[in-house]
Amino acid sequence: MTEFVPPPPPEKKAARATSLVGVSDVERIAKNISEELSSHIIGMKSTVQNLLISLLCDGHILLEGVPGIAKTTLAKLFAATLGCKYKRVQFTPDLLPSDVLGTNVFDQRSGTFKLRRGPIFTNILLADEINRAPPKTQSALLEAMAERQVSIEGNTYILSSPFIVIATQNPIEQEGTYPLPEAQVDRFLMKAVVGLPNPVEEEKIIKLKHEPEDNRINEITTPETIVKLQKVIREGVFVDQGIIEYIRDITVRTRTDPRLFLGGSPRASIAMLNSSKAYAAICGRDYVVPDDVKRIAVDAVYHRLILKPEADLEGITSQSIVRELIRDIPIRETR
Repeated sequence: MTEFVPPPPPEKKAARATSLVGVSDVERIAKNISEELSSHIIGMKSTVQNLLISLLCDGHILLEGVPGIAKTTLAKLFAATLGCKYKRVQFTPDLLPSDVLGTNVFDQRSGTFKLRRGPIFTNILLADEINRAPPKTQSALLEAMAERQVSIEGNTYILSSPFIVIATQNPIEQEGTYPLPEAQVDRFLMKAVVGLPNPVEEEKIIKLKHEPEDNRINEITTPETIVKLQKVIREGVFVDQGIIEYIRDITVRTRTDPRLFLGGSPRASIAMLNSSKAYAAICGRDYVVPDDVKRIAVDAVYHRLILKPEADLEGITSQSIVRELIRDIPIRETR
């Protein structure tokens, strides 16, 4: 197979983005955020990168991992580097939708009802242990995640930009948990499995907590700049027709794979497209190459797939199927 060589991007696309900020700014700010977090969080480079991709795509991310590996800490520090408003909701079985969205409260002084806004009115919302709340409460996030607005007692309220949900869940403990509905899982741009540190990283974590700790973290950017960076991703990164066909083929093949009960929807294709554009910009490029798609495809697609029971019994995973597809599907070179 010949090496993929992307054609030059159209000049008009680059001009639209550089009127605000450019791809070089995306690369610089992403690098500065990663370096700032690395002084407080050991390892997790891939997870930090996925957080940046989700932010730049104006998408949401689900972090899955065992307790005690700093998922919550990472989300809090990540929000701090962005200069964004941050709220945390600890999901529990008795949590109500109004605890997330807010509710109207009667004000005796004025004799009227006033909205007491819930934690969803923020820029970065951490939904901690999201699978511990019942489906009714989990579904309270759906409108906000999809449309950046919430409806409370017949009134619609627009959320501020940027707005992303960082949700965490524990894959080990199943007692007292409620699996996320497929429709809600599909709203997450990415799902990242956060693993345990290796021995070297474990030693660094111990030393970091043993030595006097400096909890100060620098703000790298602002919400206004983030909105501009998101526009760069939408309008300033070129995607060749061959890449689009490659993304299409991955999604279509998941629908016909005999090991899968449910394949990817067009939302999976859009997630791969946007995530690969964001990853390309983080790498300093204003065009997407096949390796960008291969880097993000597993985390952007596998959580949307449902295995057949017989495939699950054989030890096959959704991740392994996506890896197989991106390896076997040819990439068409266009001119």
